[in-house]
Amino acid sequence: MSRQVVLEKLRSAVPVIAASMLKCDFADLRREIRLLEEAGAGAIHWDVMDGHFVPNLSYGPLVIERLRAVTDLPFDAHLMISEPERYLDEFLAAGCDCVTFHIEAVPNDAQRLLERIREADAVAGVALSPETPVEAVAPLLPSCDLVLVMSVEPGFGGQEFIPFTKGKLRKLRELSPPDLLLGVDGGGRPSTIAAAAEAGANVFVVGSAIFQADDYRRAIDQLICLARDRLPVSS
Repeated sequence: MSRQVVLEKLRSAVPVIAASMLKCDFADLRREIRLLEEAGAGAIHWDVMDGHFVPNLSYGPLVIERLRAVTDLPFDAHLMISEPERYLDEFLAAGCDCVTFHIEAVPNDAQRLLERIREADAVAGVALSPETPVEAVAPLLPSCDLVLVMSVEPGFGGQEFIPFTKGKLRKLRELSPPDLLLGVDGGGRPSTIAAAAEAGANVFVVGSAIFQADDYRRAIDQLICLARDRLPVSS
């Protein structure tokens, strides 16, 4: 899909529940994606870890490429890796519609990386870790389609939502163009999603709250309802 088609698809689906595949059943990825599609997930969120930028290792473009044909859902590659510019083309070639990299990994070359993603007709995203101030990404906002606020430390699933990140969401929403997709990643569950939506988030990366549920559709429907009730009117 083109960048514009993906953006329209995501914006029309707000609040978007992006399923974090870090917590899925890796023994049957094809089935997991089918279930997520049937359950109403808005996107598939691939947590890419290199064992360097973050301590853990996960999967790479070869896995993503094999699953691209399984679904039409947008693929969002969240690159929790050092030197994301070295591997960008591989993830684009694997079929990622959106690529989000960490500002901490490329503090001096983020603008150019965003431009490269857009030039490839993909959705351009930048992420910031909990301790990174909003000011680190503020100058980049005109070049971003998506900003992802980490509400847990990157690299591990199943963590608790860090409350002070709600303030970062509010500040970013105030600074951002109205059509910016503002995501939050970490600790997403029924007890936290409403507050994150009220703070300005409209894309919610969720893992455990979906994959530990007996019924994916019921879990996603509940999250969507809770978020929709608290979204600002402009969203």
